[in-house]
Amino acid sequence: MNCFIGVPTGNTAKEHIDALMDRMGFRDLSFKVKSKSKISTFIAKTFSIAKLPFILNKGDVLLIQYPFKKYYKVICRIAHLKGAKTITLIHDLGTFRRHKLTAEQEIKKLSLTDSIIVHNCAMNKWLVNHGCKVPLTNLDIFDYISNSQPTSYAIGNPPSRIVYAGSISARKNAFLYKLDDNIKGCTVNLYGRGIDTERASKWKNMHYIGFVESDKFISEVTGDWGLVWDGDDIDGCSGNWGEYLRINNPHKTSFYLRSGLPVILSEESAMVPFIKANNLGIAVNSLREVPERLESMSLQDYSIIKNNVMEFKDKLNDGAFFKKAYKKAKSYL
Repeated sequence: MNCFIGVPTGNTAKEHIDALMDRMGFRDLSFKVKSKSKISTFIAKTFSIAKLPFILNKGDVLLIQYPFKKYYKVICRIAHLKGAKTITLIHDLGTFRRHKLTAEQEIKKLSLTDSIIVHNCAMNKWLVNHGCKVPLTNLDIFDYISNSQPTSYAIGNPPSRIVYAGSISARKNAFLYKLDDNIKGCTVNLYGRGIDTERASKWKNMHYIGFVESDKFISEVTGDWGLVWDGDDIDGCSGNWGEYLRINNPHKTSFYLRSGLPVILSEESAMVPFIKANNLGIAVNSLREVPERLESMSLQDYSIIKNNVMEFKDKLNDGAFFKKAYKKAKSYL
C-alpha cells in the first residue's frame, strides 16, 4: 500500500503534497495533533516514528518528504527492516538552503532511499554529478491546491503591472531595495512581511500592500505578472537565496500560476526551460530589462501567455505533476 507520514509543518508545499496523497488514497501513518506549534510538531513526529515499526507492512511504499529533520535516516531504516520501500520527495537540499550539510553528507543520507523525486533537470544533474546512484525522477513543477479561483480583470496596456509575494526584508531580498529606480514605466505591488518602511517610503513605482492569506491572494490579486526573484541583486541570481534559484523549483512560481499570473524569472533559474516550453512567462538576465521588454510586448502575445496560464492552473490544482512523478518514481522500485 502507498503510505506517508503527514505531520503539521506550517510548510505550504509539504501540506499540499500531504493533501494530494490523501486524495490519492494513501494511508497516513502519522500521529495526529491539532496544534501546529513547534512543540506539537515535535511530539507528532516523535510519536509517528515510534509507532512506525508496528504499522508499516511488508510491500508498502512509503513516501518521505525531505528534509524530515533528524528522523530521515531512521525512517528509511525502519521501512527496509519491515520489507517496505521508500520514495523521497525533495523539497530542499541542506547543501544549498541552510548550508548545514556538505554535498557528500547530503548524498550519503539520500542513498538510504529507494527512489527520489527531484525538482528539475538541474537538481537531477547536481545529484548525479555528486555521486547519487538512486533512481531519480523530475517533478518539473510543484502543484498548488486551493479552492479559490482567480478573478477576471482587464489586461494592462502595456501589460506592465508586476506582483511580488514573499519576504520583503532587506536581509533576505536586498534586490527589492534596488529595484524602484530600475522599473520605471511599471508598477510593482508587494505582498508579504518584513518591509523596511523608512526605505520604502521613497519608492515611486513600488507599492506595499501587506500580508494577504494565499487563498484570498488567488481570488483577489490583479496584475499582469508574478515576479520570481530572490537574493541580493537585480542583475541575476546572487547571494544564498538567489543562487538557490539555479537548482530548485520555488513554490512561489506555482502560487503565481495558480493565481492566473504569468511569471517573470531570471534566465539563470532552473525553472526557465519548463516555463518557456509551456509559454507561461518570460525570462530576463536583469530586472533592468523588464520595462523595455514589457513595453514592446503586444497584447496579443501577452494574451496567449495569459490563456496558457489560465488553462495550466487547473493542472496544478489537480496535482497532475505529483501524480505523474510518483507513478514514475514507483516504477523504479
